[in-house]
Amino acid sequence: MKYYIDHIKTGTSEMVVSGWAVSDSPEVPVGIEIVGKKSGSIPFTRTDAGRFDVNREFFLGKSQLKLGFCISFPYDAEDTYEIVFHAEGKTMKGKLTAGGTKAQKAAPFLRLRLLLRPDTIGRGMAILRQYGWKAFFKKLSGKLKKSRDQYHDWRIQVEPSPAELASQRKASFAVMPKFSILVPLYRTPERLFAEMVKSVQRQTYGNWELCLADGSGTAEEDRLFRQVETYQKADKRVKYVRLSENLGIAGNTNAALSMATGDYFVLLDHDDMLSEDALYECALRINQEAEAGKKAQVLYSDEDKLTMKKGRAFYFDAHFKPDFNPDLLRSMNYISHLFVVERSLAEKVGGFRQEFDGSQDYDFIFRCTEQAEVICHIPRVLYHWRVSAGSTAEDPEAKRYAFEAGARAIKAHCERTGIGPVEVEENEVPGTYRVRYPVKGEPLVSVIIPSKDHTDDLRVCVKSLLEKASYKKLEVLIVENNSTEEETFRCYQELEDRYENLRVLRWKKKGFNFSAINNFALPHAKGEYLLFLNNDTEFINKNCIEELLSFCQRDEVGIVGAQLFYDDDTIQHAGVVVGYKGIAGHTFIGFHRGEKTYFLRSMCAQDYSAVTAACMMTKRSVFEEIGGFDEGMAVAFNDIDYCLKVRALGKLVVYNPFAQLYHYESKSRGIEDTPEKILRFDSEVETFRKRWAEILEKGDPYYNPNLTLLASDFSLRNFTKEPLTAGGGLQ
Repeated sequence: MKYYIDHIKTGTSEMVVSGWAVSDSPEVPVGIEIVGKKSGSIPFTRTDAGRFDVNREFFLGKSQLKLGFCISFPYDAEDTYEIVFHAEGKTMKGKLTAGGTKAQKAAPFLRLRLLLRPDTIGRGMAILRQYGWKAFFKKLSGKLKKSRDQYHDWRIQVEPSPAELASQRKASFAVMPKFSILVPLYRTPERLFAEMVKSVQRQTYGNWELCLADGSGTAEEDRLFRQVETYQKADKRVKYVRLSENLGIAGNTNAALSMATGDYFVLLDHDDMLSEDALYECALRINQEAEAGKKAQVLYSDEDKLTMKKGRAFYFDAHFKPDFNPDLLRSMNYISHLFVVERSLAEKVGGFRQEFDGSQDYDFIFRCTEQAEVICHIPRVLYHWRVSAGSTAEDPEAKRYAFEAGARAIKAHCERTGIGPVEVEENEVPGTYRVRYPVKGEPLVSVIIPSKDHTDDLRVCVKSLLEKASYKKLEVLIVENNSTEEETFRCYQELEDRYENLRVLRWKKKGFNFSAINNFALPHAKGEYLLFLNNDTEFINKNCIEELLSFCQRDEVGIVGAQLFYDDDTIQHAGVVVGYKGIAGHTFIGFHRGEKTYFLRSMCAQDYSAVTAACMMTKRSVFEEIGGFDEGMAVAFNDIDYCLKVRALGKLVVYNPFAQLYHYESKSRGIEDTPEKILRFDSEVETFRKRWAEILEKGDPYYNPNLTLLASDFSLRNFTKEPLTAGGGLQ
């Protein structure tokens, strides 16, 4: 049996306690009793709530019970109380105080004691020097919560068994595509070359040819040629050409391409390796698309890195990627390996270009994905990127010129696709890019801020918006929502007197309904773009509006969201994944802004299924086409619902990490701490689950089914605890 107290609210004569409790069985409910030290057993009212997140974590969503609770009982400040849970003969107790349970109070001290261990302090020294003590302790705390990278052991559990590989070798498809594997050679070490070739020869799918183009120079050519002769005698699928000179990576690859006769081209570096089932998985996906009446034109897979430890292969640093994500691709070459392209498409875009040597594959990927109608991501590790001295896998600085070529590839791509001229800068980490899209003209932006009391927060928000922000073509609409403090209305008058482009609108209906309040402001707004903003936010960078607007002006974009931090500089929002804890949640919550998150995702512009409306810009035309926020979803997931509707129109939802704000977390609304609020929240969750059942079942396309849905840190999925459905979601 397990339980957790989410919140305790104490009034003058009543205590309200909310949380969840589970027994060892999905079918056995947990009983609750409240006991006062003076008054003994106390009668109380209990309201149960769905808590699908808890259901999914403990019972894979299979329990029919409502596992959350909200109880209220008469409270006497002179008495002390315990909450008692019992199920199947077991009993657990927790002391209730106005500040929380005893266990909750003790947790920070236990965590602090662990943080001070000598073996953890050293890991945070860089953070300490750059960001100070708060960040240092936050970093170490996060490290303690996460186990060491167990990917090497994890992959052993999920890789195909010998029986599965044997079955693949016997498989026959309706479409049996021929794969031409293109490998440019240049002074490749014999052992690495042999291992690369062996990884191709071990493929469970046999319709392939290996096209080797060697630009090593005479002595090296002779050495490699002798190796190749051996392979060719045993296997006629191995092709080889000696080049008169080194033509660079692009030129050598084009020479390999000129030998190819296959239906699809596969890119393979001369010292890397394919997984044994790589081509089988590609052939399988090509056939699946054909059955659906589509032709797979581009395919790519997940990948990992490979090194040798004590003579044995060690796999690490697996990159589990999203489905096609154009904004992330402009931020980094996340597609990289394995990359497969249909022959006619490759011929149409024109092969590899030498002026992009070092990032010739990045340029080629851009040109292929620009033209492709069907881009397929295979969420399996099919490629092993070898880490060796001088490789970009080991030391990105070793090939600095590659990053410069990558910036040129991004600029060329933006010109071809009609986005227009852009500036491309290196992001905080080599190999990642920051693309600056120009703001076109000076369109009016209508900023809509729901507000109830909390005037100190509102003043900070408005000041950062109208005094700190550099973009001035704004109108600010504050939607007053049933404030009760006289100071609030004095504040409104003060703000209207000070700022001529600020107006206060009166929402006269009772209760909080985020959707209805924001929709109410629309007829009063004059802007071409709408910026929904919480009253408990504060701009960090002065060009925040320009950052949002430059993305939102692109034709294919419907929504842009920002990076939000708590006031201790830890992440509150860096995009939303649908499926977290059974519904949806923010990514990388609690990471310090100085930490490097999973493959640098928090610091890269990219597309997500949703972003939070605490700071969300959208086109007015899109908002009107959708019909605004769903007013039946007063509090929960209305912004996520809106984003998914915009995605259904074919528009992108972009997360821009360079628009940065502090978010002091929904102070005006409060939390679900009464039976009425909990029942409303529960109802809205069910509405969301029914409406978006397909994405919850299949999985978020901007996430990856190999990553957990039980945490926001992109850690590995525990398949024992989180088995997959056929579509990729949780069972």
